[in-house]
Amino acid sequence: MFSLSELAPLDQHQNTCKLLKPWWEVFMDYLVVLMLMTSVLACTEQLSRDRVVCIPSELPFNASTSVHDPSAGNDAALAYSKPPLHIRHSIGSNLQSPAQGRRTHLVYQQYIYVSQVCYHEALPLCSRFFPYMALLQSLVLVASGSFWLHFPHTSSRIEQFLSILAKCCESPWTSQALSQAAHQENIQDLERQPRQAPSSAACFSIVPNCKERSSIDSGTDSPLLKRSTHPPSPCPSTLSSNSTVSSVSLGSEVHLCSSKPSVKVERPRQIMSLDKSDGEQARALFERVRKFRSHCESSTVIYKVYLTQTIFKLLMVMLIMSYTIPFLSSLSFNHICHPGERTLVGYATFECVHVLSSLLHKLLVAYLIFLGIYALLNFYTLSWIFHSCLRKYSFHSPKELWSLKDIPDLMNDLAFLIHMLDRYDPLLVQRLSAFLSPVSESRLLEQSLERHWGEEKLHAVTSMDPDGCTTLQLVALPRLPPALFTLSQLQALKLELITDARFTSQVANMSSLRELHLYHCFPTVDPSGLAVLQERLEVLHITFAQASQIPNWVLSLRNLHELHLSGRLSSEGSIGRGWALGSLRQLRHLRILVIQGMLQRVPAELCEVAGSLVKLEIHNEGARLLVLTGLKRMVDLTELQLQDCQLDRLPSALLALTNLRMLDLQHNNLRTLEELLSLVHLQRLSCLKLAYNRVLVLPPTVGVLRALEVLDLSNNQLKSLPPALFTLHRLRRLLLAGNLLHELPSEVKALEQLTELNLSGNRLESLPSELFSCLALRILNVSRNSLGSLPGGISALTHLSRLDLHSNSLEELPAELGCCLGLCGGGLLVERWLFLSLPPHVRDFLSRSYTASEGYFEDHSRPESDTFPYSPTQWSFSSALESQI
Repeated sequence: MFSLSELAPLDQHQNTCKLLKPWWEVFMDYLVVLMLMTSVLACTEQLSRDRVVCIPSELPFNASTSVHDPSAGNDAALAYSKPPLHIRHSIGSNLQSPAQGRRTHLVYQQYIYVSQVCYHEALPLCSRFFPYMALLQSLVLVASGSFWLHFPHTSSRIEQFLSILAKCCESPWTSQALSQAAHQENIQDLERQPRQAPSSAACFSIVPNCKERSSIDSGTDSPLLKRSTHPPSPCPSTLSSNSTVSSVSLGSEVHLCSSKPSVKVERPRQIMSLDKSDGEQARALFERVRKFRSHCESSTVIYKVYLTQTIFKLLMVMLIMSYTIPFLSSLSFNHICHPGERTLVGYATFECVHVLSSLLHKLLVAYLIFLGIYALLNFYTLSWIFHSCLRKYSFHSPKELWSLKDIPDLMNDLAFLIHMLDRYDPLLVQRLSAFLSPVSESRLLEQSLERHWGEEKLHAVTSMDPDGCTTLQLVALPRLPPALFTLSQLQALKLELITDARFTSQVANMSSLRELHLYHCFPTVDPSGLAVLQERLEVLHITFAQASQIPNWVLSLRNLHELHLSGRLSSEGSIGRGWALGSLRQLRHLRILVIQGMLQRVPAELCEVAGSLVKLEIHNEGARLLVLTGLKRMVDLTELQLQDCQLDRLPSALLALTNLRMLDLQHNNLRTLEELLSLVHLQRLSCLKLAYNRVLVLPPTVGVLRALEVLDLSNNQLKSLPPALFTLHRLRRLLLAGNLLHELPSEVKALEQLTELNLSGNRLESLPSELFSCLALRILNVSRNSLGSLPGGISALTHLSRLDLHSNSLEELPAELGCCLGLCGGGLLVERWLFLSLPPHVRDFLSRSYTASEGYFEDHSRPESDTFPYSPTQWSFSSALESQI
């Protein structure tokens, strides 16, 4: 036995599946039920009272003659064909004589025997088996009528489609989206109507139209539109669109009756918003519809199964009618029967009547009529399938009232299901269209952003960078919040992973915006918004995967001063030779260009901004930069950085850059610097950075760089320093950390303007006393060496403010350190035990600004030099020998 709880889901599934059955499918279902009832009635009648009644139609057979005189067979045959007249007289005389002997029921039993034998031998097959055949045929038609709904490959998709449809009908966003679409269409009608007819005629033409359309969102008997048992949502979106339509209709009527149709009346728009739970459910439903659409539009299995089912039903009906129609002539009331057992019954021929022949004839006629109508409906179904494009559904049909026209055409199985649903109830299609429309999803996202990202929250997440610039960073939002365009004090905006960002004309309200960062975010810009960005934007950072992702409007920012590009800029291949970004001609005021990508040549397009470009940085991420001839035309460059470009020699194109002040070639493969002599023409070069290369020898030609003030040769493989290095009297910073130096030449005393010297990570065993002649020295770093002692002449460095002696072989510190007034307050960086070797008064002097004894040798303040970027515990200068290993 089945419980009611088990039968309830089956009934609910049947009720929902009927949404995909058009009128002819429903009609065919009723016809099959009628055929099934006809066959059941015939079977019931046949099982209950089906019989034949037979009576003899000849003279009785003479049993004695047949037994005792076998030679009289021919005479008996003649007597059978022509019965003699005297037999009847003898029979009559026998009837009149009284019965004698014992009474038996032999005659009754003989009639029963004859009836049974004649039922099987005299009746045709259709009279005996038509009810059973009709019953089996009806059951086959019942099974084939809904096969496409229960086929394993289609039932799962159909159930998921019906589940999504039920959620769409129950969602409060459905009514709100349809109401907004109806409101927009009414506005378009009102704007279009005065152009077609006078205002007096419009008063009578619009009102009926609005009344007609107001009935679209009316109630229906669909099981998907039944209200749930839980209380409705208190948000205004749960209201039906009927009230909204009516209000819009009245407003349109008043507007059209005005005497001046050219004057536009401001129409108030009722703003309805969903609560948080309804909004999240609607967004989840949009995502579910999107996934189901991508899955369902990739196949046509439902369409093919339905077409195969229709063809099968039609062939089945034609086959049934082909052998059932001849049965009509076989059904008769009278039948002649020859039992063949004359010795038992005494007669050779009987006349029989079939009791149910008349009823079976009528039932067969009715059954054939139902079959004929069923066949016509199948013909109609096939004609509808072949004449209609069921694998494509478009929402742009003129018959659709208030439908969302922005929905792209649906294909394959999803289009077929929508066609079937449209035949059942077009209102359900409109409710589903609310979750197929990109505009509807955009409106939902706008409402969600307005609720979660208001002006107060944006002000709360706005921060201030070290330069005093107000900065706002937005990450992983579906689109830009409308309240963003009200931040008039915002100076820098960072957008990351925002899929549908758009700058409208409202960007004009952001009067202080000067800097924009786009991390894998590629917004679109309206023409009015582009004009604002072209006028105000000065700094732009873009991070991308392919150059094709960069918006075209970027190259039209004529007031842009600084542009940072991070991503693959090649046009084809993993490391292409082409520049895929395009022309930079419109960037007339571009001064700084930073490129972080993999290039094989300096793009020739950079020459288009050579007149304004003063700083160029290329971080090639380890890819070899082969062609640098494009640099020759950038004669106004003052700063050039070519890092991670796998350069093994100094580029010859540098000779043309006569205005160059800073050259940064760090993180390359430079082994020799013989080309330094060619840099003699760079008379303004004041900063040369060659750190993190493989330079073995510093040539004496380094002395030609007379204007050099900063020289960075850190993390190379230098073993000695040429005397010509110390002829650079303007040198202020000399960075030699991470090399293989064993000694520091005494010529270092010639660098009278030297303020910073970094010798950490070398193999120095002592410091020359001439070093202390550099009285301008402020920062000295000799950590990670092999110093055994520190000369007392260090007391001459009265301006020394930072001294690092970590990781050496020192046993004690000289008391002359107390004369270095700049070391007071943590300027000395040394081990604690070594610090305690100083006299007490020196210790007290050097640690005067410390409140705890733990601060003697730890100072986390940021030093003045960029060679001290971290705290002492984080310094990890590696020697050249370690780098070789």
